[in-house]
Amino acid sequence: MDGPVQVPVDNPHEDTEWNDILRKHGVIPEKPPSPTPILEEAIVQSRQKAYEQRLDDKQLDELNELEDEEDEEFLNQYRKKRLEELSFIVKTAVYGQVYHLQKPDYARDVTEASKNAFVLVHLASSMSNNGESRLLTSVWGDLAVTFQNIKFCEIQGDMCIEGYPEKNCPTILVYHDGDIVKQMVTLKELNGPRTAQKDLEGLLLGLGALTSRDPRLTRSDRYSNNASSQPRSHDDEDEDDDDDD
Repeated sequence: MDGPVQVPVDNPHEDTEWNDILRKHGVIPEKPPSPTPILEEAIVQSRQKAYEQRLDDKQLDELNELEDEEDEEFLNQYRKKRLEELSFIVKTAVYGQVYHLQKPDYARDVTEASKNAFVLVHLASSMSNNGESRLLTSVWGDLAVTFQNIKFCEIQGDMCIEGYPEKNCPTILVYHDGDIVKQMVTLKELNGPRTAQKDLEGLLLGLGALTSRDPRLTRSDRYSNNASSQPRSHDDEDEDDDDDD
């Protein structure tokens, strides 16, 4: 008995009349759909989304400056959104100070409190010569006054956890919804002994505790959602050393 006829096919992916006949009779598979239309549609949707969200990072005063350039109804939608955000900030501004913790009250003042707001705990050094810990204590106070909807707490590391190593101070613990969502041992992941409020703001942005539209942010227009929460590279540290020379 003769075997199946071998049909000559040079390139089954080419668009030729012969390949079309072979596809019609199931000799070769159908060509997969071209990705070009899908990519073009994705580009169009991306541009449309960017256009619709072009005012997302604008504050109220910036929106007012665009009255001659944007549709009034469109601007009013963003004004309403900004006013709602400001109203929320005011309503949730219930803290406004650094809370000095006692170990027996830790579960209530931190874990339980984090079910209603972000709670940040500074495990501080008991040594007066720990510069990073003293620096964080200072920044902690500024942050607490600025972001009064976030609870900032402080307790000596060895009073919170028996035998907690001094070399690990300062340690930052971030609680949300009853759990620890971030832990930083010393300020190395931020900006070391140069850590400032803007570095902690970057951390809070990355965790979702703040949004880039928050008018309280330091130079908020320069932040991305995780700009300052990423660990510093060795190259960054080398550049800092060069600056000091």
